[in-house]
Order: sequence, then structure tokens, then C-alpha cells
Amino acid sequence: MIAQSHILGTFDEALASLRNNVLMMSSLTERSLERAVAGLLQRDDELCVTAIADDEEIDQLEIQVDRDGVDLLLRFQPVASDLRRVVSAMKLSSNLERMADQAVNIARKGRKLNRHSALPESDFIESMFSHAMSMFKDSMEAYIREDVELARALKARDRVLDEMNTNASRRLIERMAQDPEQLRGYLNLMFIARHLERVGDHATNIAEDAVYAAAAEDIRHQPFVPSRG
Repeated sequence: MIAQSHILGTFDEALASLRNNVLMMSSLTERSLERAVAGLLQRDDELCVTAIADDEEIDQLEIQVDRDGVDLLLRFQPVASDLRRVVSAMKLSSNLERMADQAVNIARKGRKLNRHSALPESDFIESMFSHAMSMFKDSMEAYIREDVELARALKARDRVLDEMNTNASRRLIERMAQDPEQLRGYLNLMFIARHLERVGDHATNIAEDAVYAAAAEDIRHQPFVPSRG
């Protein structure tokens, strides 16, 4: 669904600028996550350092989105769908900034892991990352296109990511008992899995904001009903 043109062209311009900064944040956050996980899987400290450095630009963009959003609310006092689109953009930028923080956390733990021998248990990180990034990209697509059905589907996918994290933790706890000398390494992998699970949580939040912006419906606390296949 494409937003209808607002009667005030200057509001449209301000809203477009706000959304463009949010989309820039999304692009940078996606790049930061990709660099952090690549640095871990490829044992490349330089990629980890770059992912950590990306965070400053993302933080500054969040500050800009908040400032512009408040200014837009005060100048135009939008109502109904216009108000929801401004508020959703501001909330979305907060979730993107927190995703970027997860990238920093992954990169820092990746650098710690890179100092020691590779652990074969790192393999599950790749599948969790793939799932989390797919959720992230689809949540942004739902926001951009105001696709309510795509956004609603994210909750079920988040349950899958939660289960992947639970299974990874169980596996790593077993390995700790079998190989206590690698305790720190296994703990770092557990934390990384948790960070990826949090990326999925933020993607779900973005999807919920997309539904709110497009349909004026708050689905945050609706009970989850599994689909029947």
C-alpha cells in the first residue's frame, strides 16, 4: 500500500527526509551485522573492528531521526495516519540502533574467539544469522511497503529463532561439561547466539510498528496462534 499524498507538500518532504534517514540506518545496520558475523566466521579481526566503528554513524543517525521527528510533530501537528507514520519511524530507528549494538557485541566477542583455536560449534551461528537477517530484511520490507500480512508473519518466525537459540545453548552447555578448557569460548558463542536472537526480537518490533503505521492496530500483546498446516 502506498501512502496517499498529504495536503501539505512540506509535510511530505519532511516525512520523506525522516524515512530516508531511517532507511539509511537500516542499510548501515545490515552492513554492520554482516561484517560482525563475517569477522567471526572468517576469523577476521579487521571486519570485527569495522563493524564496531560503524556504530558511531548509526548512533548519530538515530539522534537526527529523533530530532527531526520531534520537529515534524511540533511544526505540523499531524493526526491519524500521518501521526502514526512519524511515530513509527522514530520507534523504528530505536530498534535499528539496538540491532547495531548487537552487531558491536558480536564483533567484540568474535575478536575474543579469534585469539584461540576455532570451535566447530561455531557452525550454528551461520544458520541463526541467516534466519535473523531474513527477518530483519522482511520487517523493513513490510515497513516500506506497508505490507501488513508480511509484518504479521514475523511473530511465528521469531518463535523459530528462539528455538534455535535454545537448542544452541543446550548444545554448548553439553560441550562445556565435555571440554571445560574451552569454557570461555563456549560462553562467548552462547552470548553471540543470544545477540542474534535479540536481532530477531527487534525485527519483530519493527514489524509490529509497520502494522501500527499501516493499519492503526497494535499487535504487540496479541496472543500467538500457530498456523495449521
